[in-house]
Amino acid sequence: MSELFSTKEVARFLNINEKMVYALVSEKGLPATKVTGKWLFPRHLVEQWIETHTINYPENAGQLPIYQGLLIVAGSNDLLLDRTLSLYNRLDSGHVAVFGNLGSMGGLQALRKNLCHMASSHLLQEDETEYNFDFAFKELDKMPAVVNFCRREQGILVAKGNPKSISTVADLGRPGIKIVNRSLGTGTRLLLERELKKAGLKGEKIDGYANEVQRHLDLGIEILSGRADAGPGIRAVAGLLNLDFLPLRWERFDLMISKERFFDENIQGFLGLLHEKTFKTLSDEICGYDLSLSGKMVFPGSIDS
Repeated sequence: MSELFSTKEVARFLNINEKMVYALVSEKGLPATKVTGKWLFPRHLVEQWIETHTINYPENAGQLPIYQGLLIVAGSNDLLLDRTLSLYNRLDSGHVAVFGNLGSMGGLQALRKNLCHMASSHLLQEDETEYNFDFAFKELDKMPAVVNFCRREQGILVAKGNPKSISTVADLGRPGIKIVNRSLGTGTRLLLERELKKAGLKGEKIDGYANEVQRHLDLGIEILSGRADAGPGIRAVAGLLNLDFLPLRWERFDLMISKERFFDENIQGFLGLLHEKTFKTLSDEICGYDLSLSGKMVFPGSIDS
């Protein structure tokens, strides 16, 4: 088991008073759980929470090396993206694409630090009509080019036949329901927290809320195995594992690219795939995707803007 802070210890760790700790739990989502009436704070989750909420970074003078056949993508995990990266690697042995599964916020931070060529992200903004722009403005020195990869359907995954009769997000708070969760900083986790807030639920009171997995597929396997009753994820995983799916919303899943690197051969080669029939064939093999915006620049209107 990971190290657990008491309220006094986490206050000392964050260099704040104890009253502020309770405010951070209720207003800012500081990870916490109650055991025998006392608040406890898993140290590794507190550290992740600090990193996720960091907005000011020192300047990074380092730059990615000039193109030498390597394409680095970091950020949000997705089944279709995984398959497209594999397709990219198969089509030309002179190119190698690698992926860092860091979550949407982690991808933006990697892009800021010049650790990747593209960041994949699906962060829903406060207005619930747009994705990614506000987060990129806050995280990056300069707004990147944003190209849509796909639209995909997000929801709640449950076992086949829905044996626990889960029909809404509010049902996740019922006694006897155990969930599995995605990691802090992922767009899926942020969407779940938003929906829980609408339902008047606090995550730390839900059984399994602190049980985190890194990938959508891992979450589906937890439900398929019976170790959890439900969890937030994409329809594609439900279809692949023959699970039931409760839809929440269609979302835009984007690729963010610094304008200075936009015309690099590796980036243009990957973006070119999004207009090919082979890419559409990949999506036809998995449910829950819409390619109507794929390959289109959603910010800015022109790369020279």
